[in-house]
Amino acid sequence: MASPPDTSKSMKLERYNSYIRRVNSTKLMAASSKVLFKATLFVSLILILFFSLNYPSDTSPGHRLHRHAHFLTSAFYGGGAQWEKQVRHSSTPRRPDGLSVLVTGAAGFVGTHASLALKKRGDGVLGLDNFNSYYDPSLKRARQELLRRHGVFVVEADINDGEVLAKLFDVVPFTHVLHLAAQAGVRYAMKNPQSYVASNIAGFVNLLEVAKAADPQPAIVWASSSSVYGLNTENPFSESHRTDRPASLYAATKKAGEEIAHTYNHIYGLSITGLRFFTVYGPWGRPDMAYFSFTKDILQGKPIAVFRTADGKEVARDFTYVDDVVRGILGAVDTAERSTGSGGKKRGAAQLRVYNLGNTAPVPVGKLVGILEGLLSVKARKQVVAMPRNGDVPYTHANVSLAAADFGYKPTTDLAAGLRKFVKWYVGYYGIQTNKAAKKEDGGGKDASAASEST
Repeated sequence: MASPPDTSKSMKLERYNSYIRRVNSTKLMAASSKVLFKATLFVSLILILFFSLNYPSDTSPGHRLHRHAHFLTSAFYGGGAQWEKQVRHSSTPRRPDGLSVLVTGAAGFVGTHASLALKKRGDGVLGLDNFNSYYDPSLKRARQELLRRHGVFVVEADINDGEVLAKLFDVVPFTHVLHLAAQAGVRYAMKNPQSYVASNIAGFVNLLEVAKAADPQPAIVWASSSSVYGLNTENPFSESHRTDRPASLYAATKKAGEEIAHTYNHIYGLSITGLRFFTVYGPWGRPDMAYFSFTKDILQGKPIAVFRTADGKEVARDFTYVDDVVRGILGAVDTAERSTGSGGKKRGAAQLRVYNLGNTAPVPVGKLVGILEGLLSVKARKQVVAMPRNGDVPYTHANVSLAAADFGYKPTTDLAAGLRKFVKWYVGYYGIQTNKAAKKEDGGGKDASAASEST
């Protein structure tokens, strides 16, 4: 009888092989861990070396500002050392005792003109703009190119991006901030109210948060609006009048900005000047403004809506030419006192001001249309309609005596002269052949040139 197979040896052999496999697996995992650790250590050393070369240490209080910002975002934003070089170069003054100014909304209408004026006189100017699509971004890009040609670098970022703002203040000890970035327009607030809160309130707070912690703190000049007068019926509008009855969400956010400015001035010692602009117009203007859209529609033969109030009166505006407004901005910047805080702590009372910047001469919108008709040699197709309930106010008129007394503000451009300059820019920028230009090219004769001179 055959004996049963001996399985003890095969079982022992299997257990031994299983043990060997476990040992080998453990050794492999240990070896892999060592390789991974060495690779991680090597990459870390490379990163440390990179940042040491491109971002040298500086233990001064100003350079320590906002080190809590995310390391990689701050280090890599904009291209590292080359980006910082552009930022420093643009913001470095070229005249003795020149200012170093951060201009938010620099690719906007007023922002572009103000940046050019500051740069022209030798101040250092760094722009910031998010190039949003509220109106055609290509116009903003063209303004950016204009600024570039004059030595102004524009950082593309949003004022709600605290890390980018902190990085800019980390790189440059700004003496001033000219805060012009905002969501503009009264009627658009009915379509997208959140954009006004995000930009005009949250964005302003974000900027002030960064500025309060800077050492030294910059003086801040910012754009409020004549819309804060809201339902006020006293004329002309004075800084002492009531501003607690806004007629639109846009106006409410600008009024909120004035109250926020008071708070940061009181708690942190920030020097803050608010400027209430009155219907600014001119070359490189905003397409959503009436004078701009009227020009486009008149040239295209489209009808334009001319509003009348409920009691049948014409809507009138204190149209203010952009060059006059820019002179007022420079006056406010030059008379702004230093902030009194440092590192977020107030050291003493700080300057807090608000000024009207207008033309002091309200003009009915119908007269505006008439001037454009003459400049374009085209008759407008006017449709007189009742003013809608969209937050617009029927009348604005600025009292500028306070700005005149404090920094010599004096508007000098009447509406006809300002619109002539705007139309000249408009037809050139868009490459439009107007009837008047065609007459000149065709030898329209004495009558054509006389008509041109009279407009």
